Amino acid sequence: MREATVLKPIVHGGDLGEIMRRFPDAPRPWLDLSTGINPVLYPIGAPAEEAWSRLPSRADEQALLAAAARRYGVRDEATILAAPGTQALIQLLPRLVPKSRVAVLGPTYEEHQACWARHGHEVESVDDISRASGADVVVAVNPNNPTGTLLKKFETPNRLLVVDEAFIDFLPAEASLAPNLPPRTVVLRSFGKAYGLAGLRLGFAIAAPDLIVRLREELGPWAVSGPALAVGRQALADDAWLAATAARLERDGRHLDGLLGAAGFAPVGATPLFRLVRHDDAPRMVDRLGQNGIHVRAFSRQPDWLRFGLPGTDDAFDRLSRISRESHRR
Repeated sequence: MREATVLKPIVHGGDLGEIMRRFPDAPRPWLDLSTGINPVLYPIGAPAEEAWSRLPSRADEQALLAAAARRYGVRDEATILAAPGTQALIQLLPRLVPKSRVAVLGPTYEEHQACWARHGHEVESVDDISRASGADVVVAVNPNNPTGTLLKKFETPNRLLVVDEAFIDFLPAEASLAPNLPPRTVVLRSFGKAYGLAGLRLGFAIAAPDLIVRLREELGPWAVSGPALAVGRQALADDAWLAATAARLERDGRHLDGLLGAAGFAPVGATPLFRLVRHDDAPRMVDRLGQNGIHVRAFSRQPDWLRFGLPGTDDAFDRLSRISRESHRR
């Protein structure tokens, strides 16, 4: 394996500042489809004043963990930890593992490879899990971001397996490893994507109790804010909202598929929260969309790929449809 060297900042979706600088004359408001975040956020209301005014209590944290364990099918609450977003856990895990050979199943979310390399691990990106046979640590995003590929088998005996399930919430429960955690496995679950509350910064690690203890020690006290504890507990317990949202996302996904197909985009992959497509002139399409105030995710390493998050309103769908068709005809 060869060690990865990160030379440039990693580009993420959601950075409207950069795209607005590129297209200063674009119409406002911008339609940001560059992320895979649910565009219809969970209705949180206003957390109680005490969630803001006092330090989070252990009882508040335990209530959140109980709700999360139920939602994710985790049997033992000693195996689940709350954190201020899964990104914090992605950055923390490489610090807790001795220098290792790490295989990251890619192309995928680039922070995984960057964080392991930053802490001196020998990192390689592999395109198939069967090619990770020489690794001490295997990292996979399931379903993958951005391809949407869903792995069905994880055969990684005697190795640490890290599985990022950020986009799994609206897939069948059996797709997740959390309910039947294999040995030496860490599952990461994102809260903000499914519930449309990425700014809340809340995520979870599911792992053996000894690793959970080490992660908790590294995060320190009060790692998750009081408002995040309160909102997370409420949302994770709301079965009706989740079911209705899953149905809406399925309908909207079909709508987006038809729209993109009519505009000349070829499907590559998908999850309920985004679509990955191919276009022979993707950079031109990015420019045309940007000139019209629509931000989509482009990929420098796959220049013919674009990722579209789901529009959240009929008006947003109409705007994307009109601009995409006009751009396709030019």
